[in-house]
Amino acid sequence: MARVLFVCRQNAGRSQMSEALFRRAADGRHESRSAGTRPADQVHPAVVEAMREIGIDLSHKRPGPLTEDVAGWADVVVTMGCGDECPYIPGKKYIDWELTDPADQPLAQVRRIRDDIRARVEGLARDLVA
Repeated sequence: MARVLFVCRQNAGRSQMSEALFRRAADGRHESRSAGTRPADQVHPAVVEAMREIGIDLSHKRPGPLTEDVAGWADVVVTMGCGDECPYIPGKKYIDWELTDPADQPLAQVRRIRDDIRARVEGLARDLVA
């Protein structure tokens, strides 16, 4: 079982969607968490709405900080937009996804970002050895 950590700046959009979509795609074969280098106060409302449309409820989720313990837990760290703020821990597999930040984006754009993330996490879940 692989442990995958999704990291972005605010942990309020991309990483939250990635964690939830990966959890669905992995179907218990792998674990996932998410974190932010500078967590926001809440998940972006358009992200909550876009995920609700596909049956995932993020309304109860709260952005969390990237800590050494959280980073240490992971086998695979997927970064998206945090640049030099994302830590490097030897022995971890790193993947960087260039994704538009959904903050302040209209719902139609957030849906496109969500669908892009869904395709990426489905591929990742398939490629990881269970």
